[in-house]
Amino acid sequence: MCGRYSLFSKQDVVTERFQLANSEQLEWVERYNIAPSQQVLAIIRDEKGNRAGFLKWGLVPTWATDPKIGNKMINARMETVDHKPSFKRLLTRRRCLIPADGFYEWKRDGDKKQPYRFHLKTKLPFAFAGLWDRWEEGDKVIHSCTIITTEANTLVREVHNRMPVILTKKAEQIWLDRTIEDSAKLKQLLLPYSAEDMESYPVSTLVNSPKNDQKEIIQSL
Repeated sequence: MCGRYSLFSKQDVVTERFQLANSEQLEWVERYNIAPSQQVLAIIRDEKGNRAGFLKWGLVPTWATDPKIGNKMINARMETVDHKPSFKRLLTRRRCLIPADGFYEWKRDGDKKQPYRFHLKTKLPFAFAGLWDRWEEGDKVIHSCTIITTEANTLVREVHNRMPVILTKKAEQIWLDRTIEDSAKLKQLLLPYSAEDMESYPVSTLVNSPKNDQKEIIQSL
């Protein structure tokens, strides 16, 4: 699964990396410990180009009777994303990129769990494959998202058997192309990222609490 990640790259770096058309409209905050239920940066493509905004992490399907369902839908499994009612429609119609520059997983060691940070060797931002939806009831509107996961590559597998789908730059372009509605073609993009292009290291258990969102979290032990 993917339950915590970071995005502290500078705004101009993210803007250039994802060619954002509306970067100047965003309120930018460096984040070291992004957690479910929080507002997260996401990117879609419209007639004006790549546009970023904030979505609640934890998908609330448009048909949900209780928005609390989002607490259980922070991830969507690649293997079933084209079958489950919550995700099937979104795969063909409401895809997004979720920028990050690292993510965390926990390795069990006896009764304890040691958190590890994973990032690209380049230390540049990348994008998770995401889905989004809009829920409305009366005057209340929630725009939310989920991160797709896949089987872990050899690096992540040493800590956890799942990892978020990190799209290649070429796959990002296809993922954002709203004219593509072929589920089979889209699922071919949802692969484990190359382990050779990533690295990891243990970090402090400060990351265990969403209340801790400071630079010390990313420091290697």
